[in-house]
Order: sequence, then C-alpha cells, then structure tokens
Amino acid sequence: MPTSRLRIFKDIRRDHWLYIMAIPGILYFILFKYWPMGGVVIAFQDFQPFTGFFGSKWVGLKHFHRLFSDPDFFMLLRNTLMLSLYQLVLAFPAPILLALMLNELRREWFKRSIQTLIYIPHFMSWIVVVSMFFVIFESPTSLFQSIAGSMGFKSFSIMMDPGLFRPMYILQVIWRDSGWGTVIYLAALAAISPELYEAAKMDGAGRFRQIWHITLPGIRSTIVVLLLLKMSDILETSFDHVFNLVNSLNRDVGEVFDTYVYRVGLINGQLSYATSVGLFKGVVGLLLVIGANWLVKKFGEEGLY
Repeated sequence: MPTSRLRIFKDIRRDHWLYIMAIPGILYFILFKYWPMGGVVIAFQDFQPFTGFFGSKWVGLKHFHRLFSDPDFFMLLRNTLMLSLYQLVLAFPAPILLALMLNELRREWFKRSIQTLIYIPHFMSWIVVVSMFFVIFESPTSLFQSIAGSMGFKSFSIMMDPGLFRPMYILQVIWRDSGWGTVIYLAALAAISPELYEAAKMDGAGRFRQIWHITLPGIRSTIVVLLLLKMSDILETSFDHVFNLVNSLNRDVGEVFDTYVYRVGLINGQLSYATSVGLFKGVVGLLLVIGANWLVKKFGEEGLY
C-alpha cells in the first residue's frame, strides 16, 4: 500500500470520532446540495414533468438566448448588483465595527447584555422583520406617521416609494444580521494574544493605534475568508426578504433574479427557463470566487484553497 494512502488510513483511525461526527454534515451536502445539481440539465431542455428528464426535448442554449435577450435582464442584473453592492459596502463592515466596539467593553455583564440584544433579531424571519417595519413606519396609526403629521408633513408610504426601497432593504439587513455576524469576529479577536496589547501600551500606543496595528491585522484572515464567501453570493439576495418588500410600485428597483425565478418558474411553470437563470447565477458566483481567491493570494493572503 502506498505511503500516502497508509497515512490517510492512520489519520482516519486516529480521528475516527471526528469523521463520524462529520457524517451528518456530509450527508446534508450530498443530498441537498450536490445530488440536486443533476437537475440543471433541464436548463438545456424543454422540460415537461410528465415526460421526465429522458423524455423532454433537448433545445441547447435556447433558454440562455432568451435570458440575455429579455428586456428585463439588465434591470434584474442592475437591481441584484446594486443590492449586493450595498451589502458589501454597508452591511459587510457592520459586524466588524460591532465586534471592535464590543471588544472594547470591560464590564462583562454589560458586554454580554449588549451581545444578547443584538443577536435576537437574527432569529426573526424576514416576514416578521418586514411586518415590524410596516407597523412602525407604514401604518396610518404608526408612531412615525404620527410624528411626521405633527410636524406638518403629509402622510406618505415608505414601502411603496421606489427611491426608499434600497435604503430600507439594507437597513433591515444591518439590523437583523449584524449582531449575529459579530460571533465569528469576536472569536477571532479572542485568539489575539493580550501580550501584544501590553507591549503596545508600553510603547505609548493609544486605543486607536492598537486597533489599527494589532486588532485589525489579527482578524484580517477572517475578514478575507468571509469576504470571499460573500463574493460567491454577489448575485444572491435573500428571496423571502426581497419577496416581502417588492410590489408593483417598486418592481423596477426591487425585482431581482431570485424573485424573477419564482415568478417565471413556479407561478408561470417555465421550469427550464427558470433553471437556466439559476445556472447563470451559479456560474457567475463560481467565477467570482475563483477570481477573488486568485487576487487575494496575489496580495499574500491564504485564500479559500
């Protein structure tokens, strides 16, 4: 038996409990991630559920030609990229800033209380979050509308205004997910040696210099990995979030690929066309991850692989 193969078997035997605990996760990805990937073949067919994969007619790139020639394509691409750009610029740094601020708190009870409060929104579904914003800002009897009316402003609809769709979307993302994102960064901050801070204090470095020269470099690899993973989702938006926000008045700025796939695939029954849209998104995400990983390695970071 080759030495490398023998070493693998020794490692498995030594860490067999770790491999056993990994089995549920491996099965999850096989059953719900990799196995369904075989269904992308219908993107090249005029798929009919009653005839199945083997009985449906092959049409080549017909659905992709339709996608790229669709008048809505550039609108969908623009809206999706704009929401993703908002998340990269505004939502992605938010957990980092929160983690840095929490790391500066010295009273543990106060720190844990703040952590608990900012974690809670993550466990709410998007329908609950959108409903809360509706009650606060949109309802005629809401506090916001009452204050606006007392100040002489006419009643207006925030959720129906196309110009406010993207700010409202990103505000909800930051409010709901930033607290949960701090978990990873706080774990990375805990791994930084306290001796580095003590040495910096002896050299006369203040808190901001310690953050800039010790804290941020200490979590840089974590930030890079999460940024790479975020790049793979550049054409992904939370379907249930956007779906509950978009309506006929803000569709021009709110319709994205995910809601479009739902509309043409499930509502209109165009399964092959909807699959081609999803495949396009997946290929773009893969290329972005590969390109970003290559660029990160050029700058001396480890990357994903």
